[in-house]
Amino acid sequence: MTDLLMIGQRAKTASRKLAGLSSDEKNAVLLKAAEELEADDNIQKILGANAKDLLNAEQSGMSDGLKDRLRLTKERLQDMGKALRDIAKLPDPVGEVLETIERPNGLKLLKTSAPIGVIGIIYEARPNVTSDAWSLCFKSSNAVILKGGSDAINSNIAITEVIRKAMEESGADPDGLMLIEATDHETTNRFMQMNDYVDVLIPRGSMRLIQAVVKNASVPVIETGAGNCHIYIEKTGDSDKAVPIIYNAKTQRIGVCNACESLVVDREALEKLVPVVKKLQEKDVITYADEASFEVLKKASEDGSCIRMELIKEASPEDFATEYLDYKISVKTVDSTEEAIEHINANSTHHSEAIITEDADKAEKFLNGIDSACVYWNASTRFTDGGCFGFGAEIGISTSKLHARGPMGLRELTTYKYKVYGNGQIR
Repeated sequence: MTDLLMIGQRAKTASRKLAGLSSDEKNAVLLKAAEELEADDNIQKILGANAKDLLNAEQSGMSDGLKDRLRLTKERLQDMGKALRDIAKLPDPVGEVLETIERPNGLKLLKTSAPIGVIGIIYEARPNVTSDAWSLCFKSSNAVILKGGSDAINSNIAITEVIRKAMEESGADPDGLMLIEATDHETTNRFMQMNDYVDVLIPRGSMRLIQAVVKNASVPVIETGAGNCHIYIEKTGDSDKAVPIIYNAKTQRIGVCNACESLVVDREALEKLVPVVKKLQEKDVITYADEASFEVLKKASEDGSCIRMELIKEASPEDFATEYLDYKISVKTVDSTEEAIEHINANSTHHSEAIITEDADKAEKFLNGIDSACVYWNASTRFTDGGCFGFGAEIGISTSKLHARGPMGLRELTTYKYKVYGNGQIR
């Protein structure tokens, strides 16, 4: 499907039909789609398409990490089916009465959750997003237009065909899922200007992709993803907490947006950096240290603390604003909690930040002063996730302030309307 006007019109029409589906009807479609994704013939069809994408990726020199994101297997397709079943079990976010107001003139107002309409998703080489994004949008009664990257186009087409067939066979309008098959930049730019048909855009991918959408779209954008996440070791911080928290936040999964990328350390707590770096070096993490922290680590190495100086580099100003997505971390020394807050707010992507401290007043100062979607006291930034927050599945982590912030579950894919009940009242 490459005719953008036609895609927009059909998705808009379908969105009005989806708004009228009951919870049972939506769940039946989700279960049917799960069944179809797990059917042997469809698995072979999708894996065949994915093999073409992987061959193209190999020929283009794609990194092993990106190829792993692109690769589908029977087990991964079964996981996609399981994810659809899990979403079917979640409460319906549409039609919930959020507030009831009774006016003196007898009018009764119900503030009620409602679908947004048509959601546009722009993403890169992760074909599982095709299924995930559709299921969340469908459960919240929204139509979705998907614009995936060229690297996964064959996989995306195959998955979309399977899901659209399941929708049609279950009595739902298959145009509730539309895929833009053209992969050129001009088509992407035109898609981002489709205000008459698309209610909101959600980009999922690299910082470069997200910023390109924010810069070029006239359709409203919910900014997601990029995560230059910080952990601040305050002078009263407990090393027994700091070491495992930072090790988890940095090394459990380096390629995710809630991984820690930068440490901020009180000057009086610099000695507590030594066991942290020693633990990180078990995974060969390279530390980009500012002058004060570099000297402390160098002295520790000379004193026989097993710090490997070949993994310690001098930090540049750019390091403090870098989302590495790699076994790398920066260190900034500060003289106060106020300076830590100022540094983090100036360099973060407003995703997730944490403080390690035993001082409750300093913790509250940090939690209140940091301008990020999620702020932690003595816990890993890796918890910024819809599942960990108890929201079920998520469509992304919003770093925007309007409409949604933090992990975006089903509720964040709805808006609201006022239903007003009267008995002949006039104004």
